[in-house]
Amino acid sequence: QVQLVESGGGLVQAGGSLRLSCAASGRTFSSYAMGWFRQAPGKEREFVSVISWSGGSTYYAESVKGRFTLSRDNAKNTVYLQMNSLKPEDTAVYYCAARPYSGSFSVYEYDYWGQGTQVTVSS
Repeated sequence: QVQLVESGGGLVQAGGSLRLSCAASGRTFSSYAMGWFRQAPGKEREFVSVISWSGGSTYYAESVKGRFTLSRDNAKNTVYLQMNSLKPEDTAVYYCAARPYSGSFSVYEYDYWGQGTQVTVSS
């Protein structure tokens, strides 16, 4: 069992930055790939980024590539999503998710989810 808790969301002006954190419980954190997804009002939850269990591989949605950076610290059971050059269209609830070993772009393939953290970007 893995429990995930996101933090770091908030209100920021366009062009600003935020860093989201996702703290995980459990001793097997290092064996899980970690993904970030987001859901805007009235829209489906969409893939943002994923990092492999080792941290050696990361993938990003085209909409955030070059602006967001995903990293993990397995010693701290935490993943970080650094978000720069934020745009109003980045406004959403951001969720972290975990699945064993290999990552996925699909929201349906993750076993554990956090409660989400709100990110609001004003224009």
